[in-house]
Amino acid sequence: MARTGPAERPLSPHLQIYKPSITMVMSILHRITGAALFVGTLLLVIFLVALASGKTSFGTVQAIYGSFLGKLVLFGYTWALFQHMCGGIRHFIWDTGAGLERETRLKLGWATLIGSLVLTALAWIVYFLG
Repeated sequence: MARTGPAERPLSPHLQIYKPSITMVMSILHRITGAALFVGTLLLVIFLVALASGKTSFGTVQAIYGSFLGKLVLFGYTWALFQHMCGGIRHFIWDTGAGLERETRLKLGWATLIGSLVLTALAWIVYFLG
């Protein structure tokens, strides 16, 4: 028997098929912030090495981190840290078998986003007031 054309196979689902939901966006953000934290940890290493190296090195790093661009990067790192932490708590709740209902999943997604923004704002308010 000869085939007349390519076999018709079902296509795997892709992102254009799914309507974005808060759960999907938070899952994607959790992965992105995990990668950002990996790269951003280099900032902490640079800070610690400069601290151990002496006043000159520490002064240079302090000037860079204290600039507008440096503070903006540190603000993003702070948000990534809190976003990833809140996402981890959300996943921990799911690992217990709780919060898997549709409404609860949506509430946990919004709580993750809002919680990370509030915690970031609080951390920076404490920084500027202290």
